[in-house]
This record gives sequence, structure tokens and C-alpha cells, in this order.
Amino acid sequence: MTQNKKKVVIIDYQLGNLYSVKQACDTVGMNVLVSSNKEDILAADALILPGVGAFIEAMNNLSKLDLIDAIKSKVSIGTPLFGICLGLQLLFTKSEEFGSGNGLDLISGIIKKFPEKFDDRKIKVPHITWNQVYNLKNSWEETPLRDIINHEFMYFIHSYYVQPNNDKCILTNTNYDGIEFCSSIIQNNIFATQFHPEKSADNGISIYKNWALINKIL
Repeated sequence: MTQNKKKVVIIDYQLGNLYSVKQACDTVGMNVLVSSNKEDILAADALILPGVGAFIEAMNNLSKLDLIDAIKSKVSIGTPLFGICLGLQLLFTKSEEFGSGNGLDLISGIIKKFPEKFDDRKIKVPHITWNQVYNLKNSWEETPLRDIINHEFMYFIHSYYVQPNNDKCILTNTNYDGIEFCSSIIQNNIFATQFHPEKSADNGISIYKNWALINKIL
């Protein structure tokens, strides 16, 4: 890897779409390393926490790999962290999946499952589709979404969604069959999306690029 660029570590905890995330990072010119090594995480200039799969299995894997304290320590000192899909959900306090499971608790809130019915209509779960992201209150100008227009379509695949305790961290919402949920958050050095930017064509790649530029990683 080149020595003049800051090092971005994609956290490998044995769940997730690591290849497509790395490919997106390579496309915009980031200096990336995929690793499950605690020392690599502690030495990183920025972190990406991707993931697809079960919340409790993910937290168990992070614990077995002894990565939980390393991630929390890096966030506490201001290291940029980008969470994607399950990686967004892991940042929260706990999940309702299979009863209850504790998350990283970097952001206060819970993970809820889409209901099977809403307003007497059946809901298709998981939510797998291109869907719109929007925010009618705040500007995205200073965020990684600054090149995205309101109501732009992004690619989603998930059965659970985040419910932050404090709405101030919500960057975008999305409506799925009448259910409005938080589809991305930003809080201090943490940015995370429920949708997959790496699967959302050029608009998604622009999110990776702007995240890197805002955090002076490129």
C-alpha cells in the first residue's frame, strides 16, 4: 500500500460484503486494508464497519475476535467510522432480534424488526428494493451525502431497522410501505447507512468519496 495516504481498515468479523465495499473504496482511491486484527484497527486512521446477516452472530464474532474495545476506543478518540447496513445496527444499544442482544452502544437506540402487517396490510420482509432517502429538515451539505439529491434512490436489503433515542442523529429517513424508518445517521465522527452505497451505482460511490474527503483520508 502507498505510504502517503491515511490507512482505512475495513473490519472483517466474518459477516458481510467485504469485497464490494473494498472495491468501492479502491474506486475512489482510498488506502484500504481488510482486517480482523485488533492491532490493525488500533493503528487505523479511519474504520469501515460493513455487514450483512444476524445482529447477535455479528456481536459474538466481534467479541471472539476481541475487537469490541478496540472499536470503541477508536471512536472515543475521534477516529472516523463508517457503518453500512448491519454495521449501522451494531452501533446501537440493543436489538430485538431473537429476543434481545446488546450492541456496541455507541449510539443510543434499539433495532426493531419490520412488522408482518401494517394498517391491515401484509408487509414483505425483508425490505429488498431501491428506495428513496430523504430529509425535510436538515441540509446534507456538510455530510457525505452532499452530492445526493433529496428523495434519491438507494439500494436496501434488511429485515430490521434502527430507532435512535435522539432524532438529532438522523440524517435520512425512508418510507417502506407506510413505515417510516431511519435510513442513515451522523453523530460526531460516526456516519452510517442502512442502505448499501456500494450497490447504489454512481450516487453510492460519491458517498464513499465524500466521506473520505470530509475526513481527509484521500
